[in-house]
Amino acid sequence: MPLDFVCWGSSAFPRARTVADGSHWGVIGCALSHCRARGAMYRVAVVEDHLLQRKYATALINAQSDMAVVYDGEDLPSFMTWLDKSARFSRPRLVLLDLMVERGPNASPEDVRRLVASGMHVVLFSALASPPLARQMIQAGASGVIGKRDSETSILAALRAVLAGESWVSPELAVLIAHDPNQPRLSDQEERALVLYASGLSIDSVAASIGVKPGTAKKYLHRVREKYAAVDRPVASREELIRAAARDGYSLRHDGGTSVGTSG
Repeated sequence: MPLDFVCWGSSAFPRARTVADGSHWGVIGCALSHCRARGAMYRVAVVEDHLLQRKYATALINAQSDMAVVYDGEDLPSFMTWLDKSARFSRPRLVLLDLMVERGPNASPEDVRRLVASGMHVVLFSALASPPLARQMIQAGASGVIGKRDSETSILAALRAVLAGESWVSPELAVLIAHDPNQPRLSDQEERALVLYASGLSIDSVAASIGVKPGTAKKYLHRVREKYAAVDRPVASREELIRAAARDGYSLRHDGGTSVGTSG
């Protein structure tokens, strides 16, 4: 049975026709013909918001005799829309996922769970600006993490290892993922208050959601700010607190994986 491969990034087949509703049936048809012509075993999709990196990943994969890109795009929502419309036989099996994007929502652990539940492997493609988020993605089922500075040999080895059912983390990223001394240790209630507050709720709504009085919710958030200050990451304003929560992955999960705030 042929395996499928997903990599987040640029147009794999720029000449392919896309239909008026914005779906990628023209792209997938061209890609599958490309796979058959080359006898490729692995179908690949690329999602990456930086055009040059997307083109690089696409070209690298298409240069392999056993891989071919069948989808590429700059954001996860577009890929999910395409995936929902695509035929099962044409879907990729491995996702090379840009961990953090500059435009649009970042992928969330829940997104990874959905992809894995659909039978796809997930490999994170990242500069690793957020080790906590990478840890959450791995816990959600991502099978590998590769750096954007990794060599072509290392990237291809990672993809093939994951497609073979193994796990892969680039050595220089493994240390960062394992431990982040700059992330404060929050209690469960402090984390819940932070997640809800960062998602846009008022203090009263945060308090009601976690079953405490508004004054108690304020105390939780005050402790959160104190703990960020203790690791030399002061968060004076609400906007700074929201950015810190997103960096540390707190605004992407709540109560065991329910997406909140920036998860998209």
